Amino acid sequence: MTVTHHLRVHRSDENLAREGQLAWHIAEVAADPVEVGAEVVDMIINRVIDNASVAAASLTRSPVSAARQQALDHAVSVGGDGATVFGCALDRVTSPEWAAWANGVAVRELDYHDTFLAADYSHPGDNIPPILAVAQHVGSDGAALVRGLATGYEIQIDLVRAICLHKHKIDHVAHLGPSAAAGIGTLLGLDVETIYQAVGQALHTTTATRQSRKGEISTWKAHAPAFAGKMAIEAVDRAMRGETSPSPIYEGEDGVIAWMLDGPDATYEVPLPAAGEAKRGILDSYTKEHSAEYQAQAWIDLARKLHGSNPEAADPANVESIVLHTSHHTHYVIGSGANDPQKYDPTASRETLDHSIPYIFAVALQDGGWHHVDSYAPERAGREDTVALWQKITTAEDAEWTRRYHSDDPNEKAFGGRVVITLTDGTVIEDEIAVADAHPLGARPFAREDYIRKFRILAEPVLEEDEIERFLELAQRLPELTPAEVRELSIVAKLGVLASAPAPKGLF
Repeated sequence: MTVTHHLRVHRSDENLAREGQLAWHIAEVAADPVEVGAEVVDMIINRVIDNASVAAASLTRSPVSAARQQALDHAVSVGGDGATVFGCALDRVTSPEWAAWANGVAVRELDYHDTFLAADYSHPGDNIPPILAVAQHVGSDGAALVRGLATGYEIQIDLVRAICLHKHKIDHVAHLGPSAAAGIGTLLGLDVETIYQAVGQALHTTTATRQSRKGEISTWKAHAPAFAGKMAIEAVDRAMRGETSPSPIYEGEDGVIAWMLDGPDATYEVPLPAAGEAKRGILDSYTKEHSAEYQAQAWIDLARKLHGSNPEAADPANVESIVLHTSHHTHYVIGSGANDPQKYDPTASRETLDHSIPYIFAVALQDGGWHHVDSYAPERAGREDTVALWQKITTAEDAEWTRRYHSDDPNEKAFGGRVVITLTDGTVIEDEIAVADAHPLGARPFAREDYIRKFRILAEPVLEEDEIERFLELAQRLPELTPAEVRELSIVAKLGVLASAPAPKGLF
């Protein structure tokens, strides 16, 4: 049975015992040796495949190449065997925190892996790179890796259910540092005290502003979760050496809640698994069929439907206006409510365009689909008819879609909205969509074969066929893998692929 932790700010003279702190309860969940159920194991395998898919597709992109070069410029730390780096030969390893950095950027670069949305936002697959890197470094087997990943997903999703960060312009990776530290604690079988210290340090070092996702969005967007994973590994290392961390990190009168979130009078109800309760949080998350912000997924599916049923709406000469009636988040973060002129700029960065629902809806409506590279190409963004249509698309917050977005009922929770297209001849076209086609409640829910198909599509340009088969065979045996096989749970690029990527030089 789920236990709800009542979270509030405590004055220093209240002397809140660590056993009453959220970080301690997170550590207790992480240290609980409960078995991982078959359904959860199956989904963890899916997400390991999913992460490798999007990492493969991003191997030659500049941010990924820069992070990879940083990682490879560091030697393997002496305490283990090191960890693999996506794209590199399996014997080309680096220190685990730097492998987590490089692989985390590769996974996050295309905005194309899994998501969970509730009080805040998250990409819980960001837990996989740091936990896997540590598993490879210390020689963990597949069963231990599965347990660690189940914890990472559980803690991040539970925090996202209860604590809103974005309202206070704190980046969502502040939930990732603690979850990754907890997952590593489970992987290593650490005690509650050690995990508690690691969680506190990880949170303390990963609270940052949300400017990384505002205005002209930079390449740091992909690095932010990788940084949180790297910090989580370093926090665990520090805690294992007996060092302590700021406490109480959440509840202190100068802590995160009091000064970064809702303030001294704030309260939150954080759901966590009870002792002996299975960690099933991953089952409430969902992946992406399209390479774009999650709130854009359903809108892409609706646009491609309208492309077939109402092709006249794709021609700006026929369109007076297009209004997307949607949730508060979609309107204010990726819609016109953000008041970011960059969201309507044909020369904007890819990172900016994938956070512009007016741009995404325009392209999907004209093309009848979405491509992770072609749909963001500068020549595509600058096409005259696309720009003209794009400028006619706005968003509006709709109270009902906001309510459904925040609903606790999975059958009612929605991430889409209603479109109203007004043509120049006065015709009005209306349609709506609640969830993406690939969502568990969507028209075509993603299953194992879909994850494998996505991997093949994204990996074929950069991996040899034998390498594709090798990785898929390993990943699907995840809980049975030996430590030696866990060390091979990576992808090796075709000869010459990495050489074609930029190899920038820096300080290291």
